[in-house]
Amino acid sequence: MPTPSEDILETLISFPTVSRNSNLDLISWVAEFLDRQGVVSSLTHNDERTKANLHAVIGPSDVAGVMLSGHTDVVPVDGQDWHKDPFKLTRDAGKLYGRGSADMKGFLACVLAAVPSAVAAELDRPIHLAFSYDEEIGCIGVRRMIDVLADAPVKPGFCIIGEPTEMTPAIAHKGKTGADCICHGVEAHSALSNEGLNAIYLANDMISAIRALQGEIEAQGARDMDYPVPWTSLHVGTINGGTALNIVPNECRFRFEIRNLPADNPEILMDRLRVEANRIAVSHQERFPGAHIEIEIFNEYPALDTSPEDEVVQFVKSLTGANDHTKVSFGTEGGLFQQRLGMPTVICGPGSMTQGHKPDEFIAESELAKCDLFLANLVERLSA
Repeated sequence: MPTPSEDILETLISFPTVSRNSNLDLISWVAEFLDRQGVVSSLTHNDERTKANLHAVIGPSDVAGVMLSGHTDVVPVDGQDWHKDPFKLTRDAGKLYGRGSADMKGFLACVLAAVPSAVAAELDRPIHLAFSYDEEIGCIGVRRMIDVLADAPVKPGFCIIGEPTEMTPAIAHKGKTGADCICHGVEAHSALSNEGLNAIYLANDMISAIRALQGEIEAQGARDMDYPVPWTSLHVGTINGGTALNIVPNECRFRFEIRNLPADNPEILMDRLRVEANRIAVSHQERFPGAHIEIEIFNEYPALDTSPEDEVVQFVKSLTGANDHTKVSFGTEGGLFQQRLGMPTVICGPGSMTQGHKPDEFIAESELAKCDLFLANLVERLSA
């Protein structure tokens, strides 16, 4: 027989909250669910009012408590070879299939399933629910909720982000900076190519500079062997330039990212790349005064770096029974909570990110059971 968490997960998966879509149907369902339990929630919307974050408090509002945080959006299924309906929960051999089952509606389902017991427990310290939008495209939506929390007279004492870690506490992740590089050359007929400046060649030189910086970091930069990639990484992901084969292109654009260790400052790396961009452009400006290269940051979020000795780490370990902790390669909203609110944060949730973003994404029933027990322990602790 399905558990309450599984039943709620079935409902959450049925909302196709791909980041390009609205999440309001899901948020409305959650708000109504909480209202039936006597829990009041508040929303913060995007400018278009097509998406919303939800924040709710169970228990007293005049003392610090624990925030349970998760995002409601999921990545697209376009072009993936799914063998099951991605937006209909499928149960098969102890696994629950559906988009977002692992990343991270499984955690949200467990949190909502724990609400009735949290309400009945008459908590001494509150549980905050923080459900966000547009995490998958750069931790965008949660920033508006953080703006509201920053002005609250009493803030949560801890934050637990339920991204999938197989219920192992994770204390750190890398930061991310995403940027556009726009290379401006001079167009010409390809039969007279020496009269133009090929923007794709400028982009090639700039990409070489990025790769050279990556090589320097790998050879001499900071290292943290707790990460699968133990250094700060730079990566070019997309490129677009030129209009026709017989035209020397006057523009080429590419996107790149920096995923930085907490020990590295991405602003310093970006400044070095801007110096390289200027050097490359200046080398052509005597013949082509209009040559230039722009670098524009379109999204960034900070690394998370929680000390293993921090009280929140020991608190979460006591709830899971774990003796160890880990660090994760993927980003979360945790760095923003830590940076902007000074909120001690740990990542701990059911499922594995090895299943996230893939076709036939699933979460094991046993993972939901572990999370249910974790949250039951939390309710007991906060009512003690």
